[in-house]
Amino acid sequence: MERIKKVLISEADVKARVKALAGEISEDYRGKTVTLICILSGASIFFADLVRALDLDVRFEFMSVSSYGAGTVTSGEVKILKDVNHPIAGKDVIIVEDIIDSGCTLSYLKRVLEQRNPASIKICTILDKPSRRKVEFKGDYVGFEIPDEFVIGYGLDYDGKYRNLKDVCVLELTED
Repeated sequence: MERIKKVLISEADVKARVKALAGEISEDYRGKTVTLICILSGASIFFADLVRALDLDVRFEFMSVSSYGAGTVTSGEVKILKDVNHPIAGKDVIIVEDIIDSGCTLSYLKRVLEQRNPASIKICTILDKPSRRKVEFKGDYVGFEIPDEFVIGYGLDYDGKYRNLKDVCVLELTED
């Protein structure tokens, strides 16, 4: 834990914002069934907290995509490692992600899923880093806009570590 530079967003602030996002989504989709697609592994903690706070009929799907590998900078190449298990045609879909950074991964993923003819498709993310965009892309439900720092915790990792931190923290990057 000696590599944590600072706490960027406290556990209490995260919990409050997740509850508010769930309220917005519940209101927007009142009376509908929503298919929520969790992007593994980073969004899993946010996804679990969000779905428990929703007042809706929901279906779960999971996808795993990669554009980072073990580094801190996106490779630009998006790979779908695990796809959804059921068709999404005609369904209201919300992609739940941990962070929008360059926008490349989610832009690609949204295009792929739109080709499957959902009734609607929106993006929900706990973190948004607009200063890093390489493509024009906006989330529909955004928890926090953050500065251009490498963050960990609340599901976000560095080389598979730190996902279990309750706060969103800034990692001190060193030359290893």
